Amino acid sequence: MIIPRTPAPPTTHPALVTPSALRGHLNAHLADTPRAWLAQALDEAAEHPGTHGPISVWELRLAEAGRRCGTDYADAVRVLILHAARAGTDALTRVYRQGTADERRAVLHALPHLVPGPDALHLVDDALRTNDTRLVAAALGPYAARHLAPHPWRHAVLKCLFTGVPVDEIADLARRAHGDTELARMLGDYADERTAAGRPVPEDLYRVLALTAPPPADETGLDGKET
Repeated sequence: MIIPRTPAPPTTHPALVTPSALRGHLNAHLADTPRAWLAQALDEAAEHPGTHGPISVWELRLAEAGRRCGTDYADAVRVLILHAARAGTDALTRVYRQGTADERRAVLHALPHLVPGPDALHLVDDALRTNDTRLVAAALGPYAARHLAPHPWRHAVLKCLFTGVPVDEIADLARRAHGDTELARMLGDYADERTAAGRPVPEDLYRVLALTAPPPADETGLDGKET
């Protein structure tokens, strides 16, 4: 019997829902005081999107988000502030370079909402080089699914396997893995290495490996096409 998974709340994966949906969810779940603080922070960010002095007003609010709204909602709050500030690639890079791990994660979640092209891939690449599994997971959201080249994307999948990041965190995994024979080869090599070393092969590896298979042939020919 397959038990359906309960959908995660929008604040769990703020890169996967629209800012308006995030705002609605937060308005419905935050208490009066943090909700009022969020409204003020978003107004400030919208009114002063650029840098004023050594640091912008909205960057200060990013640092306060966890304390003001709670850790369960901090990622979503920070994404909304970045969105309200209309943060471009330069501003996102500054926040990422100077911020805490929590702020870096929020920048990664905000990328699909704020950067239409591949200009911010250097932030994804940096996160994938870390050993912070929460950063790795955030880096593999919709932005990476759209823009990360095949070779680094395959290595990112493998990194998830050997660091224990669930492959469910990889956005658009099924589409990108479909028919990827090179990814299948890399997964097979990794499984062989683990087996030869007497180590267990992660169950997620077999899930991804199954996704790489092309569709089966039917009576009309390969992939349902007449021959």
